[in-house]
Amino acid sequence: MSTPRLTHNAHVDRASVSKAGIADPAFHPSLPDFATTPLRPAPKSAQRLGVRSVLVKDESQRLGMPSFKILGASWAAYRTIMAHLGLAVGAQPTLASLREAVAAQGSDLTLVAATDGNHGRAVARMAKLLGLPGIIMVPGGTVDSRIEAIRGEGADVRVVKGGYDEAIAASAALSDDRHVVISDTSWEGYTDTPGWVIDGYSTMLKEITDEIGAGRVAEPTVVVAQMGVGAFAAAVTREFATRPARMLVGVEPVSADCIITSAEAGRILTIPGTQDSIMAGLNCGTPSIIAWDDVFHGYDVFVTVTDDDARDAMRLLHDDGIAAGESGAAGLAGLLAHAQGLGLGSQDDLIILVTEGITDPVAYREIIGTDG
Repeated sequence: MSTPRLTHNAHVDRASVSKAGIADPAFHPSLPDFATTPLRPAPKSAQRLGVRSVLVKDESQRLGMPSFKILGASWAAYRTIMAHLGLAVGAQPTLASLREAVAAQGSDLTLVAATDGNHGRAVARMAKLLGLPGIIMVPGGTVDSRIEAIRGEGADVRVVKGGYDEAIAASAALSDDRHVVISDTSWEGYTDTPGWVIDGYSTMLKEITDEIGAGRVAEPTVVVAQMGVGAFAAAVTREFATRPARMLVGVEPVSADCIITSAEAGRILTIPGTQDSIMAGLNCGTPSIIAWDDVFHGYDVFVTVTDDDARDAMRLLHDDGIAAGESGAAGLAGLLAHAQGLGLGSQDDLIILVTEGITDPVAYREIIGTDG
């Protein structure tokens, strides 16, 4: 197993980070069961880290799903389908208006995505809400519970030979007039939809900054985000780069370190081998080109963590009353593994983003000793 590492970003230039894009404020509230997710105090985590406070944005139950991903998938589906049908974005975009457009012109469409779990389930949910079929490509080795959760949304799940990059290629190959790809990563010639995914995540981040602006929580000195292909990480830095946090920290697994490797090289690289961390949502081999510049210039520090670091963070979050999945716990894992190198101290107020709840119940019980 590779050794965890910490890299101070020589290319950080937070002033150059893009302004945060936003999803139309009418759209997400039009989805069934929409509600703001909580910012939870994590005093045991704060004590362990030796900091003044830790607040956890808990995305373990967003719109009835165990992840924030529906925010990006839903807004990107709206924008992509409307564009595919040659329709203008409405003055007040809603799920109902998208349903009407699909019923009138697009009932023969199929939504397609590649996923390590949560994004694909979110795209499958959107297909279900729109009365459309969905095809979701997953890497070989994806755990049964994540596959069954996607099938539970009514989608056709296809397991590809290889990892996430191979699943992406398989999904892209299906794109045609009837198959609409909703991807959260980008490649040459395919950037609009993943850009709208990033914009969709802004709803979650604005919920945090609204709480700060209202004086209900402290302005953080440190914000930490999981990276993956970089879409979520780009959304985070677009929201926080111009705010006074002294440090933005990006985290990824030691076996899926495409962003830290690319940052160290100063250009996008595809890492070799198989990405097989238990942090499945972060098992990515190539950064997203649409997210790259903002991640490359927006983060002060990049760190990598082991699977054992993630398990440790999951247990600590459980002690704080928060049920975090493996990818969801990665941010705290990065802080725990590198607290000294990050210079965390008693005057720090931290925001951690738990992006995922329990998506592999068997593994969660083994790690925690309970299903939460």
